[in-house]
Amino acid sequence: MATETVPARTAGSVVGQLQYWLAVVIVVGWTGVICGGLAVQFGDHEYPCPLCMVQRVFMALAALGAAVIVRKGMTGTVAARDYAMGWGLAVVACVAGGFTSWRQTMLHILPGDRGYGEPVLGLHLYVWALILFVAAIATVGAVLSFSHSTAARAIPATPHRLVGLIALCFLGLVLAINLVMIFLLEGFHWFLPDDPNRYQLFYDLHILS
Repeated sequence: MATETVPARTAGSVVGQLQYWLAVVIVVGWTGVICGGLAVQFGDHEYPCPLCMVQRVFMALAALGAAVIVRKGMTGTVAARDYAMGWGLAVVACVAGGFTSWRQTMLHILPGDRGYGEPVLGLHLYVWALILFVAAIATVGAVLSFSHSTAARAIPATPHRLVGLIALCFLGLVLAINLVMIFLLEGFHWFLPDDPNRYQLFYDLHILS
C-alpha cells in the first residue's frame, strides 16, 4: 500500500509550519481581544450589551477552532483533517461574529447616533470587531491558498509545545474569567438587558439581604 510522503521542506521548514504558528497567533490574538473588552469593561465601567457578548462568544469560538490545530500540533503530528476542522470552525465563527458586529454597527450608523460605549482609538469596539473578523477570514484564506506548502504534518517539540501550551492556558484562563463575568452581569436571569448598567448578581443579593 502506498503511503503519503511529506516533502522535507514542508515537514521541517518555517514555511511548512506556518499554519501551526498562525493558529497560535489566532488563539492568542482573539484571547487578547477578549481581554481588551474586559479591560474596557472593568477600567471604564462600560457594561457589554447582549450583542457585545455574542461577539465575544464568536471570538472565543474562533480561538477554539485554532486551538484544535495547536493542541494536535503539541502531540507532534497534525493530520489534514485536523487543519480542516480547526480552520473550518474558526472561519464559521468569524463569519457569524462579523455579521453580529456588522448588525450592531448598522444599529448606530444614523447621523447623530453616538453609538454604544465610548470609542477606542476613534472607533467603537463593535467596529473594531468587524474589522478583525474580516481580517481573520482573509488571513486564513490567504494561508490556505498555499496549504500544500504551509501545513506540515510533523511539528517539532521545541519550542512548539511550550508555546502552544502557554497559548492554550491563556485562552482557558480568559474564558473562565469571562464566564464568571457573565454570571455576575446577568445573575440568575435568563436575559441580559439591552443596556446593562450594573452587575445584576450583586444587586439581587443586596436586595435579598
